[in-house]
Amino acid sequence: MELIVPILAAAVRSGTPILYATLGEIMTEKSGVLNLGLEGIMLIGAYVGFIVTYNTGSPFWGLVAAFFVGMAVNVVHAFLCISLKANQVICGLAMTMFGTGVSSLLGRGYVGETIAGLQAVALPVLSSFPIVGPVFFSQDLMVYISYLLVFIVWFLMYKTKFGLMMRAVGDSPLSAEAAGISVSAVRYASTLLGGGLVSLGGAYLTVVYSHMWVDLMTAGRGWIAVALVIFAIWNPLRAALGSYLFGGVEALQMRIQAGGTTIPTPLLMMLPYILTIAVLVVISVFKGRGRMLGAPSALGLPFYREERE
Repeated sequence: MELIVPILAAAVRSGTPILYATLGEIMTEKSGVLNLGLEGIMLIGAYVGFIVTYNTGSPFWGLVAAFFVGMAVNVVHAFLCISLKANQVICGLAMTMFGTGVSSLLGRGYVGETIAGLQAVALPVLSSFPIVGPVFFSQDLMVYISYLLVFIVWFLMYKTKFGLMMRAVGDSPLSAEAAGISVSAVRYASTLLGGGLVSLGGAYLTVVYSHMWVDLMTAGRGWIAVALVIFAIWNPLRAALGSYLFGGVEALQMRIQAGGTTIPTPLLMMLPYILTIAVLVVISVFKGRGRMLGAPSALGLPFYREERE
């Protein structure tokens, strides 16, 4: 148990940036907009969060700045995909390349620099519970916010008018427009809010997780989040489970490396991505057997108002 509890606690911490990104992408995709630029957006968020914290000494302002910069960057993606009807796959890949290049260029002078960042804060009473306390309630503030965020996003999607509109424009934009819903407005709002959450996931890596800037530090977490959206069947509650599962694999491989092993380090570092591929294969098999995946019917398809009869 002394070995398992630290690994589980590390799994929650390692899975948190992926969870933020996954929740953001779920919101975006539920409105019918596909964004494959998560890796680039996370890198931009990581850089902005680090730079603002580095210069102000305030992790709070670093995280706030990352959120709004993530929204601002996604305005470009939303404009191209929603207003100009551009190919969403190409726009997303371009966003990844843009974020990768910009963060590397602007951050090259800060490689290895450190910041104070957020520290872990154990919650009174709750942190004293056996196993559950050290794993879930001896974390940092952003982890605690992520617990609430999972239910907030779920409630927003399934229990509010905006969530109903979001799902409507994602499944049948023509019917939604006929009901008086502005498809473009809902998709813009969902894409921008989703982009802000994805950027927060990147900022977590610098402001909370590592307290330093390293080039390309997302290390594929954005792509894992894209896969997790499918794994979660576009459900925020399942997204939390998937994120901690992937975080656990990452924490496990790091613990194995630290403990010394004859297994080559590059092979251990492949474990989270091998699991990603395995998950996609399993989901594809289920899809082939006709099981419902819950994907929005209009996902990735531009909306043309003149198609309505």
